[in-house]
Amino acid sequence: MNVILLDKVENLGDIGDLVTVKPGYGRNYLLPSGKASLATPENIAEFEARRADLEKHAAEELTAAKARAELVQGMELVIQANVGTEGKLFGSVGPIDIADACEKVGVEIARSEVRMPDGPIHEAGDYTVGLHFHSDVNAEITVKVVADEEPVM
Repeated sequence: MNVILLDKVENLGDIGDLVTVKPGYGRNYLLPSGKASLATPENIAEFEARRADLEKHAAEELTAAKARAELVQGMELVIQANVGTEGKLFGSVGPIDIADACEKVGVEIARSEVRMPDGPIHEAGDYTVGLHFHSDVNAEITVKVVADEEPVM
């Protein structure tokens, strides 16, 4: 299936590229999400007419993503969790917990932007977590998982 990209797609191409993709990928992801359109002569002509607007919009998204990355780069989050005697968590700390902790300090991060290649955190300690804001913009934050403070009765 031949499509023309309307947005930059990671590991596929940039705006305006004419690419061949598997039919399922094009039909189920690229076309419904508005990242591509079928490469018909009419759609190619329409794209050329809209190219400047699409490139301007993509540049604005990139600028916004870079600003968000600057805001969080090097940030340290402290997440309290229920920890056993050997430092193991009762449960885990995952992308939802990290996104919620960021929201509490006033930084909006979507759960889908949190990258944890080793999976959720199962032990107390310091961890480096990647944030993926745009196909060209990544940032890293430090997540410190500490034991809950037990209230004294």
